[in-house]
Amino acid sequence: MAIVKSKLLNQLKKSYPNFLLRDLEKVVSVILNEIKQALKRGDRCELRNFGIFSTNIQKARISRNPRTGEKVNTPEKRSIHFRMSKEMFKKINNDE
Repeated sequence: MAIVKSKLLNQLKKSYPNFLLRDLEKVVSVILNEIKQALKRGDRCELRNFGIFSTNIQKARISRNPRTGEKVNTPEKRSIHFRMSKEMFKKINNDE
């Protein structure tokens, strides 16, 4: 299950009713933009008590098309890796 930005903003609005929705939108946008920019640069982004976002580099390789069996060159690419913190793991699994 994925969380949508609008649902995140609605949850923040419920938790912090004294903040304006447009201010919450700006804050969330800035945070998500900074995470994206850090990952584009190849940096690691750590959010304390939540987790770590980082990128892994998948090497270029020769793969095959499963439909035709034809060999295809796959270029090098980056993928996003997320590792949750121990505190988040405990909260999710009710180990408090």
